[in-house]
Amino acid sequence: MTKLILGRLAEALAALLLMSLVIFILSRVTGDPVALLLGDGATAEDRDQLIAQLQLDRPLWRQYLSFLGNAVSGDFGQSVAAGRRDALELVLDRLPASLSLAGVALGFTLVLGIVMGVLAAITRGGAVDVILRMVALLGQSVPAFWLGIVLIYVVSVNWGLLPTSGYGTAAHYVLPALTLGIFTLAAVLRLVRASMLDALASEYVKLARIKGLPEATVILKHALSNSLIPVVTFMGAFFATMITGAVVVETVFAWPGIGRLAYESIVSRDFPVIQTVVLVITACFILANFCVDMLYLAIDPRMRDRG
Repeated sequence: MTKLILGRLAEALAALLLMSLVIFILSRVTGDPVALLLGDGATAEDRDQLIAQLQLDRPLWRQYLSFLGNAVSGDFGQSVAAGRRDALELVLDRLPASLSLAGVALGFTLVLGIVMGVLAAITRGGAVDVILRMVALLGQSVPAFWLGIVLIYVVSVNWGLLPTSGYGTAAHYVLPALTLGIFTLAAVLRLVRASMLDALASEYVKLARIKGLPEATVILKHALSNSLIPVVTFMGAFFATMITGAVVVETVFAWPGIGRLAYESIVSRDFPVIQTVVLVITACFILANFCVDMLYLAIDPRMRDRG
């Protein structure tokens, strides 16, 4: 068990290191930040000063090693576009808003997705199954930005039921969480339906029915408990979908999270903040997958034996 945990930790650190290199290189080849940050009236001295400030006059490999060494100590640099504010502090201030939105979206998608998946499986071929499969298809086809705009126009502007943007109350979570979670809801629905159909056709479910157990007990205790293992396996991916999808959703709803911060930093080519946002998102994704791996090892003894 200890060997497995250490192996997962080593994989997580390697992935984080690789992502830091990728985002560092990509952020440097997308354009000249000096030309963007300095106005037309800037002098050559101003340009040289900003280049020295951003350490852009050093070779790329030295810039990366310097960035990596500082990052290990918690120093991700200072934001150029936010008045020299510490980049990590800026990201951490926005992180709770993103995590709370992702948590709400993931919570309701898991609950609804599991319930709808079970209903689709036990009514296979019926009207309910067809309707729920259509819902899943639409959920995985509709672009998040379009859905968000439509919800704002219909629910907020026309009906006046919910706020169009902002953060702070339960009402502010409804539209962003629905927009963010619709894709994952469809994925959970289809995954649970497929797993339930396999479970309902298995021998242990047939045996439970032969024993005369109530149908509710057969479905909930025997079939559903085994059908949730694939859902647990993909929970890390679902969480990552919430975090990465937040860039679009937070921009549409003016949500003060790291997704919107990432968009603002990309527009202003604020390299320190861009790197910090992506690394924090990557760390959240890796941590979520690590926790899922540990949970999977705990609930499925066969995985411990396989390593």
